[in-house]
This record gives sequence, structure tokens and C-alpha cells, in this order.
Amino acid sequence: MENLGDAYTSRRWEGRDPRRVVAGATLGVLGALAVVAAILLVTTPLSAFLGATAPHAAEKLGGTLGGLGIPAMLLSVVAVLPSSRREQVGVGAGAALCLVGIVLFQVAYPYNWTVGGQTFAFETTMAYFLGSCVAFWFVFTAMASFRRRNDPHGTVKLEIAHKGETKTVQVSPEEYRRYTRAVRGDGGTTDQVVRELESRLED
Repeated sequence: MENLGDAYTSRRWEGRDPRRVVAGATLGVLGALAVVAAILLVTTPLSAFLGATAPHAAEKLGGTLGGLGIPAMLLSVVAVLPSSRREQVGVGAGAALCLVGIVLFQVAYPYNWTVGGQTFAFETTMAYFLGSCVAFWFVFTAMASFRRRNDPHGTVKLEIAHKGETKTVQVSPEEYRRYTRAVRGDGGTTDQVVRELESRLED
């Protein structure tokens, strides 16, 4: 049987570093604030307060902030949730494609947007749309594959290698806490926990 500490440290708990969770939550909040600021810029006198009084300046600044806010929120999801390297890279690639759309927006708006000799509205929106779709898809897969520690019946599932096979044992939250304390040396003995879990596997 594998080390019980390793058994409790399943792949589903990877990426739960508190610093990463805080960074992801902060990124999500900043992204949400950027979207709110973008809306206020084009609907309230906030643009004048920020000095964006030139023609189309408020719309350009608002579009930039909103464009940055959405991929930031998507990135925050895979930063907070346990996610695979593939999901993280996928969301990062989608966010990078969104940034391409934002750069094109900076170049094109307003004079080369829908009027002029060379317009970039279609290229800009397609780059941003595709980037958002890619990022959202990998966020969706990260959320779909995320397994909570407690199932709907209030039990905890432990995956344990026993006699060359990986088996699942369901324990109550109270038992899980007791086993965790024993593994950490805060109460009980690891050998006792091992024998108890092995007896369940033999049943």
C-alpha cells in the first residue's frame, strides 16, 4: 500500500497553493472591475473625470478595459481551481489571442474600424471571439473535471493503491479528519489508519 500521505494527496488537489488562489482571486476581481469601469466609461461622465474627453477616447478606453477584463476573469478560474497543464495552457492561449484582438482594436479604432481604406473591425472581432471561445472551453473543461472532496451524500472518496490495484474507499468527513490528524501526527497512529483502511479494502 502506498504512503497514506500520498493517498490523501490526490491529483484533484493539485494547484491549491494559497498564494496561487489569492493571486487568481485578485486577478478575477481586477478583471471584473475593469469590465465595470468600461461600462461606466461609456455610460456616465466618468470619462471626463479621467480626462478621456477627445472624440472616441472614452469608447476606446472602455473597449480596452473591457477587453482585458474578460480574459483576466477566465484566467482567474484556472488559477483558483485545480487544473491540468493542458487546461492552463489552453486558457493562456485563448487569452493571448484576445490580446491580439485588443492590439488590433488599438490600431484600428476609430479611423480604421469600419470606414477608411483599410478596416480591421472583422479581424479584430474574430481574433477576440476565437480567443474567448478557446479560453472559455478550457475553463469549462477545468470546471467540469473538478471533483469536490465531499460528494452529494456527504462522504469523502479516497483513492488508494492496494496490492497493485487502485481502489476507492468512501469515508465520512469525520473519519477523513481523524485519518488526516493521524497522518500528520496530531492524534492516533498511521499504522492504525492503514490497518483500518486495508480492512475496508478487504471487505
